[in-house]
Amino acid sequence: MKKKLVSLVLVATMALSMVACGNKAATTENPASTGEAPEVATTKEDKTTLNIWMSSEPAHIDPALNSSVDGGCLAVNSFEGLMRYNEKGELEPACAESYEVSEDGLTYTFTMRDGLKWSNGDELTAKDFVYSWKRAASPEVAADYSYLAEIFPSFTYEEGLGDGDVVASEDGKTLTVTLGAVCPYFLDLCAFPFFFPVNEKAVEASKTGADDPVGAWANDAGENFVCNGAYVLSSWNHDSDMTYVKNDNYWDADSVSVTTLNVMLTAENTVAYTAYQTGDLDFIDDIPVAEMEVAKTSPEYVVLDNLGTYYASFNYNTGLYKDLGLDEDQAAIFRHAITLLIDRQYIIDTVAQNNQVAATSFIPAGCADGNGGEFKNKDYYGTDYDANVEEAKSLLEEIGLFDTASDKLTKDISLTYLTNNSEGNVKIGECIQADLATVGINLTIDQEEWNVFQETRKAGKYDFAREGWIMDYNDPINMLEMYTTNSGNNNPQFGKDSSKKLDWSKYDDMIAGIRKEADLAARADLMHEAEDYLMDTWCIIPLYYYNDPYMIKDYVKGVYGTVEGMKYFYHATIN
Repeated sequence: MKKKLVSLVLVATMALSMVACGNKAATTENPASTGEAPEVATTKEDKTTLNIWMSSEPAHIDPALNSSVDGGCLAVNSFEGLMRYNEKGELEPACAESYEVSEDGLTYTFTMRDGLKWSNGDELTAKDFVYSWKRAASPEVAADYSYLAEIFPSFTYEEGLGDGDVVASEDGKTLTVTLGAVCPYFLDLCAFPFFFPVNEKAVEASKTGADDPVGAWANDAGENFVCNGAYVLSSWNHDSDMTYVKNDNYWDADSVSVTTLNVMLTAENTVAYTAYQTGDLDFIDDIPVAEMEVAKTSPEYVVLDNLGTYYASFNYNTGLYKDLGLDEDQAAIFRHAITLLIDRQYIIDTVAQNNQVAATSFIPAGCADGNGGEFKNKDYYGTDYDANVEEAKSLLEEIGLFDTASDKLTKDISLTYLTNNSEGNVKIGECIQADLATVGINLTIDQEEWNVFQETRKAGKYDFAREGWIMDYNDPINMLEMYTTNSGNNNPQFGKDSSKKLDWSKYDDMIAGIRKEADLAARADLMHEAEDYLMDTWCIIPLYYYNDPYMIKDYVKGVYGTVEGMKYFYHATIN
């Protein structure tokens, strides 16, 4: 998910951190501490209200459309799927009371909990999941994550999801799901927002006509915003704040003691940090670069494991290469050189500042291979920066852009780096700018507000852009499949050029083969081949592996996060 990540970044907003390390969650019961805390408010009179900040205005709170970490955090606290993650990072039944898996691993039968209701009091049944999954996978809705539906044998991008793969019993008590191949991570998908249910009546009532497949039900608070999770949206002052209140119709409402979540919306982490210091916020999901060293000495500073990579990407189809007189092979060499010119450790030491690990692969260290081992088994480049720079100069000379004898470029090179306007992401852009300047390359930084940035990048209107991805589930396919031709997350535009100068069908076929491969060892090998193929384009430039720092008041307990970057507030208590 974008860190917005990615960031984060995270995924969305920047995940100024994150290192993949295992599949466990961390709670706020035992925050990290290395010294005395700065002076902040230490008492909380209202024990039913939690004030939090995660990012700026979310692009979507419709779970089918969201593709960012911040939006995902809102989704998991207001909607719930068949499964959910507990405070140990383990999957457990949620809307489903139980499930059975056929011997061949292709059929899942879920038994729904008794008495499930929507926030408006309507009954929630297995039929709601059939409607919701078909809607999310439909070509009309055109969700970024629609490619996740490729696990179903009837799915096509032209027609969406057919009738036989997801079937509800007549009484709505049972949901039967048939997959096209064994899917080791299917239950993880059942805890992911794309597969959350939405209320058909509310969605359909909010549509303005046949040309409005999505509806406006999730654009504001009000009677149309119907959900099934712990909290329901009660007010939304756009670009300012949101308020969520306890959903008394939630099946697990007895475990929810915080009845109000107030969410600040701002792109400025300095504003959020000041509000935290004055006691106006109880939780902040990012820390200003200038405050990081002080924040790290506080017992209220927490670092969670993450599975994800902060990286940059080149648009494969940008006119930059033609302007430089480069053919396809030379363009790849140029991108390879740019990859080597970036000082990752300097970015970690001066901007991220949280002991992240420099990334030498796209799939993060710590990610499982689906066959009982760790996936990462190679480095695509070294970590000796001086050696990397010399290699970069040689590569640029190979394509006629650099003269090693004079140690200068042979022609002017200018490109633009696109980033959202949060502090840490801009500072990382400035680090890259300084690195490229060492060989004479001029880099201009183009800053955009988060939602605008996402659309610009998705449309391929950029040369070079920041990226971040926190894995939605612990399997390499999650990061590999987003670069298929039809993926809504394919920001480098692989396979999207009308001239077809790049035949990306081989990569698409690789991903299709991985989805169908039942032998887990062979599947892991195929995923390594896919990562090699992707990295050979040098459009993907990994910078560091994420970890997840945040601050939370010491009187707040029970908030937990997962390696996938989600934060869960519904078991919070205020002491």
